[in-house]
Amino acid sequence: MKPVLRTALAAGIAAFASTAMSADYPAPVPLAEGAQAPIDAITPTNETFRIAYMPPATEFNYYIAIGEGIKAVAADEGVEVFMLAPQSGADINGQMGMIQDVLTQDVDAIVFGTHDEFAAAPLLKQAVDKGMAVVMINSDIPNFPTPIHGVVGYSQRNGTHKIADWAIDAYGDKSLKVGIIEGQPGYHSTERVGGFLDGIEGNQNFDVVVSIDGKWNVEGGNTAGMDILQAHPDLDMIFAANDYMIIGASYAAKALGRSDIVLLGNDGDTSGLEEIAAGNVTATVNTSPFLMGRAAMHVALDALEGTYPGGWVETPTTIEDMEGAVAVLREPEKLFPQPSKEY
Repeated sequence: MKPVLRTALAAGIAAFASTAMSADYPAPVPLAEGAQAPIDAITPTNETFRIAYMPPATEFNYYIAIGEGIKAVAADEGVEVFMLAPQSGADINGQMGMIQDVLTQDVDAIVFGTHDEFAAAPLLKQAVDKGMAVVMINSDIPNFPTPIHGVVGYSQRNGTHKIADWAIDAYGDKSLKVGIIEGQPGYHSTERVGGFLDGIEGNQNFDVVVSIDGKWNVEGGNTAGMDILQAHPDLDMIFAANDYMIIGASYAAKALGRSDIVLLGNDGDTSGLEEIAAGNVTATVNTSPFLMGRAAMHVALDALEGTYPGGWVETPTTIEDMEGAVAVLREPEKLFPQPSKEY
């Protein structure tokens, strides 16, 4: 990455971190018309707020890192938070059952992420109708299928557009055949893949020859990577919609002796950053999940106190290659899980 761009992005993250750590966050952007649930209809029932953190799965360290940021704020503010999620991100029914359970409990707010917004929407409408504060994390969706109180996350389309821009800067003078590993169908996959495609659109040197589902996990990424590399042995680059899938694809590339292929991910998960530092993956979109969790918890608490105006809070993204990944790994206090070694 160009030094000036890296400096500007680092400054942006530092500014966000200083505000998020002081119980503040960037000014929210209004949601689409009709998508904002009224803040003044929130009616907490507990003197000490009780908040459910409900990510789509526990198999993703990314959501555990968000949870660590949530827990840190909860400890600072003296409120109760608990996490409830299925093990697998593909277990949509399992997550819906857990949301149903929470609706019967004495809970003041739900901070949630989901891989199926349409399945979750009817249940979250019930939560809003009961007076719970409902905040979505790891998203920039402006019009969730039912009105909710807040959204916290990075601009997914803009983030992956940035890594496409980075790839063009680094490799745009070559003719490249590109493969894409999508996530399980849904908003997250559509936005992330769409941002990358927007970024390379019109560049004649980037030819997307295949795009398949990698199911958001390492095993799925490995299977998808093996399939597309065997079907397209002349492939030069793979972009995956999260770090787990690109790590899986890197295993496939290694097994096939393809040390020359460019591998691009998205998330900034600790394991992804370590794979970049080791030279096994080329670069990723770092989305700072710990800071996202802190911001989401502050939004939920402000909503419960009636001081949140509603809307979407944007959290920062940077593009990290080997040099940048090492720099991030040298700040382990902002990561979860911790790096496997000192950098």
